[in-house]
Amino acid sequence: MSQTITKSPNHQITKSYHHCRQVARTRAGNFYYSFIVLPTERRRAICAVYAFMRYCDDMVDEGGSNAEKRTQLDQWRDGLDEVYASSNGLSHPILPAFQDTVEQFSIPKSYFEAIIDGAEMDLSVTRYPTFEDLYQYCYRVASAVGLVCIHIFGFTDESAKRYAESCGIAFQLTNILRDIQEDVKMDRVYLPQEDLETYGYTEEDIRQGVIDDRFTQLMAFEVDRAKKHYEEALPLLPLIHPSSRACLAAMIRIYRQNLYEIERRNYDVYRRRIRLSAWKKLAIAAQALIQKRV
Repeated sequence: MSQTITKSPNHQITKSYHHCRQVARTRAGNFYYSFIVLPTERRRAICAVYAFMRYCDDMVDEGGSNAEKRTQLDQWRDGLDEVYASSNGLSHPILPAFQDTVEQFSIPKSYFEAIIDGAEMDLSVTRYPTFEDLYQYCYRVASAVGLVCIHIFGFTDESAKRYAESCGIAFQLTNILRDIQEDVKMDRVYLPQEDLETYGYTEEDIRQGVIDDRFTQLMAFEVDRAKKHYEEALPLLPLIHPSSRACLAAMIRIYRQNLYEIERRNYDVYRRRIRLSAWKKLAIAAQALIQKRV
């Protein structure tokens, strides 16, 4: 006999969306300023998936042993399974809104599985021999996020997935270049070992914040690689639903501005963290919205 599955009551979903919005507002940083130009329904959905992913990242980055973190990630995988099984009575405050979102926008489960796999990599992989090795990590923690986003944005052609992958790689490479010293303090070096060897720059140089010709040549190479991925992602914008284009355009401009800032400072990411002001990010978001309406 078939069993009727009772969905989460509307008040629980509404409360969950409110919780996710608060998470996004306080934690999303660069992303939140692009979220605000989305239509209400898509904005609350993007906040729900952001909250799911943020919670996953926090498990890895906060205190506790790696064994404890893996246990937490496994529990989060179980929560993901429950969501896609249309389970009732989801206990975590994020999950009712997340479940409503993935069902409404038909987001494949495999993307979230990749995101959790990427978070788990940070527990065991701290060095990347080649860019090909790093690419797999970037795909999981960033490109998969981009693929989730375009399902919420709406897209008109399957080629959008390829461009969203490139966009995610560009974003993550920007993050890596911005956070080199912060990451090495956690014993994580994301710059490919082959690149460090090519330019004769060492991990000890990173720890000491050495800026010399070796470093500037290395950084120029890495920035150029990120720029190429931004260029590869450009065809994505017209493939996105018009109501979502301002959001995507703002995301891209905010991240590219971080990359430009790295160049403007002659690649000095050591003495002062690369950071755009809230007003700058708001201006970028506003400009993207105005241009969409013209």
